[in-house]
Amino acid sequence: MWGERETDRQTEREREAASLVTGGGGYFGFRLGCALVRSGVSVILMDINKPRWFIPKGAVFLQSDIRDYDALYKACEGVDCIFHAASYGMSGTEQLQKEQIESVNVGGTKCVIEVCIHRNIPRLIYTSTVNVVFGGQQIVQGDEETVPYVPLDKHVDHYSRTKAIADQMVLAADGTPMKGGNTLRTCVLRPPGIYGPQEQRHLSRVVVNIERRLFSFSFGNPNARMNWVHVDNLVEGHILAAEALTVTKGHVASGQVYYINDGDSVNVFDWLTPLVGI
Repeated sequence: MWGERETDRQTEREREAASLVTGGGGYFGFRLGCALVRSGVSVILMDINKPRWFIPKGAVFLQSDIRDYDALYKACEGVDCIFHAASYGMSGTEQLQKEQIESVNVGGTKCVIEVCIHRNIPRLIYTSTVNVVFGGQQIVQGDEETVPYVPLDKHVDHYSRTKAIADQMVLAADGTPMKGGNTLRTCVLRPPGIYGPQEQRHLSRVVVNIERRLFSFSFGNPNARMNWVHVDNLVEGHILAAEALTVTKGHVASGQVYYINDGDSVNVFDWLTPLVGI
């Protein structure tokens, strides 16, 4: 009976506590926050940039840097789950700023993990990338068990390298004891390119370059296939991962990695054609 009462109390705390989304001002982070609000969860959206969209009731926006430990610690009062989606350096001129990339992706992740431990936050879900295992080599029917990390000195860009470091940091933190006898449970989700309504980083740049007649690339194999993920599928994957880290689900996602995509591999040329009318 005591064990049942304790489980009931922990389950009640899971329902009442809030979630914090780092990178909550960005496209994916904001969509995730809105979905959490719709499910009845109170949400804190943290980002250095303000969202371009209306913030729904049930969510608050905090303009802050994840590398600011004190600010993050203060923001996490009453939080029982962190979705760590903030990152830097994926595309554009950001890719040239190696120190900033390292500071945000590695240093920021270290700060998030430390706050979880010191704030007694039991769940941490990290938004990684397939780039931590893909360095241009062919991967056929790869899965979480069979595809290793790309060696850190073999990454072609600093973003992928630092995301791989952060990915491993989050997984290593799984099982860390916290005060009061609680345990930190973590998992990692690795999406490919994201697409969806109002997405600005991936497909919009492709469309603009096509319109300007600047879009030109080639593959060694014109039949090469790749994966994409719709933002709503990625959001659902994160929410399910958070549920799978709870005591009611037996912490089944604890220490696990998941590749999240639409389930179909596509030829990029065929896939783009109906989207851009080429």
